[in-house]
Amino acid sequence: MKTLNRRTLGLLLGGLAAVAVFGSEPSALAAEDLSKVVLRVGDQTGATKAKFEAAGLLADIPYQIEWSVYPAAVNLHEALKADAIDIGQAADSPTVSAIAGGSKIKVVANYSNGGLGSSLIVPAGSPIKTIEDLKGKTISPTTRGSVAHYLVLGVLKKAGLTQDDVELAFLNPSDASAAFQAGSIDAWGTWGIYKARSIGTLKATVLIDGPGINTGNFVLSATDSALADPGKVAAIADFSDRIERAFDWSKKNKDAYLDFYAAFTKQDKATIEGLYPDEAAYVRQPIDDAFAASLQNVFDTWKEAGVLSGDLKLADYVYRGLPTN
Repeated sequence: MKTLNRRTLGLLLGGLAAVAVFGSEPSALAAEDLSKVVLRVGDQTGATKAKFEAAGLLADIPYQIEWSVYPAAVNLHEALKADAIDIGQAADSPTVSAIAGGSKIKVVANYSNGGLGSSLIVPAGSPIKTIEDLKGKTISPTTRGSVAHYLVLGVLKKAGLTQDDVELAFLNPSDASAAFQAGSIDAWGTWGIYKARSIGTLKATVLIDGPGINTGNFVLSATDSALADPGKVAAIADFSDRIERAFDWSKKNKDAYLDFYAAFTKQDKATIEGLYPDEAAYVRQPIDDAFAASLQNVFDTWKEAGVLSGDLKLADYVYRGLPTN
């Protein structure tokens, strides 16, 4: 997908803001109007802001950003539900869980790496060598409804096991990390910075990765109230473009990305290089019927597992009007 140059993108954003404010064609005052927009962004672990900075994507933002950092998707989605932030990015699994829980949000953009990124890991020297060996073991899927929880359910099904064959310990990421380090859990479903630190510091082993089970969809959600504000819609469109540009920067600047992420996670570059394919595989995907069907499948999987109940039409929670390049 081609990226708009800054002048063209600025004209697009200015035009949207002008039409929203004046109900007419773009004017010379449009850019000033957008500069008055404050976009409240939820950021898991602070990784998005840090990557934007490394990629040089914070220098020319035509609106203001208020950043809030959360340790995991469940916390970010609590903030979205409380209308404490306007947008936030998380995997599709916790996003569907949040929608089922009554969050007034819609998915506005999607970036996928085909299921890479989330993994089920075991401690160094673990006797667990196959997914069938998980029977009778204690597994932390991190938080309930997370992408790692979705992975664990899929892994158990793949091994011919059920939730009754294991003990699931739902913990926030910090507590799960401590439990994993202490040896009080036998396996941990995790992702990103937590996965990197466990492999780098604790020499953990990946038992199985997400492809074939998880979609790898990393979606950007916005509150209904933010989407009712044309100025914020214009800012969200720009922000979603910057996410795409940041992934593109990672692909084209491997060494720079490795330097950035090694410093951010406080791990050596060799460890981070092993995780680089997860990052490099991300591509922006269309917000279309196929994507809505994918979200519906996530809900149906949660429902089958007894995590969620009731009926939900996920197509109603997909926002297709975001301007894209």
